[in-house]
Amino acid sequence: MKYIVILCDGMADEPLEELGGRTPLEAARTENMDRLAKSSEIGMVQTVPDGMAPGSDTANLSVIGYDPRKYYTGRSPLEALSIGAPMEPSDVSFRCNLVTLSEEEENYEDRHILDHSSDEISTEEAAELIRALSEGLKRDGYTFYVGTSYRHLLIQKNGTVVELTAPHDILTKRIGEYLPEDEVLREMMIKSYDILKDHPINVKRRAEGKNPANSAWFWGAGTRPMLTSFEEKNGVKGAMISAVDLLKGIAAGAGMHNIIVEGANGGLNTNYSGKAEAAVKALTEDGFDFVYVHIEAPDEMGHQGSVERKIQAIENIDEKIIGPVNRALDAEGTAYRMLILPDHPTPIRVRTHTSDPVPYLLYDSTKAMDGMDTYSEKTGRETGIFEKEGYHLIDHLLSAK
Repeated sequence: MKYIVILCDGMADEPLEELGGRTPLEAARTENMDRLAKSSEIGMVQTVPDGMAPGSDTANLSVIGYDPRKYYTGRSPLEALSIGAPMEPSDVSFRCNLVTLSEEEENYEDRHILDHSSDEISTEEAAELIRALSEGLKRDGYTFYVGTSYRHLLIQKNGTVVELTAPHDILTKRIGEYLPEDEVLREMMIKSYDILKDHPINVKRRAEGKNPANSAWFWGAGTRPMLTSFEEKNGVKGAMISAVDLLKGIAAGAGMHNIIVEGANGGLNTNYSGKAEAAVKALTEDGFDFVYVHIEAPDEMGHQGSVERKIQAIENIDEKIIGPVNRALDAEGTAYRMLILPDHPTPIRVRTHTSDPVPYLLYDSTKAMDGMDTYSEKTGRETGIFEKEGYHLIDHLLSAK
């Protein structure tokens, strides 16, 4: 038996008036998911424990089978594992987003976050900006590390974990009341604007009609995590396919293999087909028992507040990943179980994450289950199946070992 998780980041949503009271998942053309739904188990799962912040970090830890209340030490340390940034037990890492702030205000505190991803800036452009910050903000005990796209890291030697605000939680808001209380971090963020606003990269981006990456934003502080081995814990050899350092870091910490897919970028135009092909190859040729395919696009479109692009992201996943994987594994004659779900909702209404339960679809190629006509938030609730502790869902998936 082989196992595959298709994790559609932020796919769950709320009914929208402009969609006639439907969610983006309900409005999207999802022929493959709906076909599988008819013979699958459909239910709801609480991926974010009560009292914890709704994020891809806590939610994906749950889906992979790790209780966030036990294993979560912050978001950025997981990303540090992915990019190989060294961390001692006493070190603290911070996510460093390259964000777009409004520029017409005189004082930094009066500016607003317009875009938490700077139009999903390329890694090549971002690397130059991080080098400029490394030089301009040089300070003993603080080191910058280049990540992917707008997602980067700052690591403090012998640091202290402090409460910080995620930039995607305060889009369009005045930033003054959300700046760090820590004087060093606050000073670095203010100075980062002066370093970046007229950098040649941003001059060029403005000329091209793109949002400038004109400020650093620190958040997600934490210490080095200690995850138990995924293979020892579950008895299956696992691999991760993701363009996002957070997921790669979870995999690295759990001893899973990270499969790199060319053209996978975490955006709407990621290499969906390449991810599908890599997943099938991992299961049928490369000796892996379990593959976790993470697709970031629905979440990014939710943060952008774009109904049309979120629907497009969902349709792309259905057409270019779920359908091809299903057909390829069937053609191989491989017995497999497929779990499809979001990690958390990213509703268009709020443009950030919420901690509401999400719908899941569990398909078993060896037996037909009583399903529903479609897969959606609504049908997930209608079945009455509910897993309160999200980290137990993987045990359900792997119960056919």
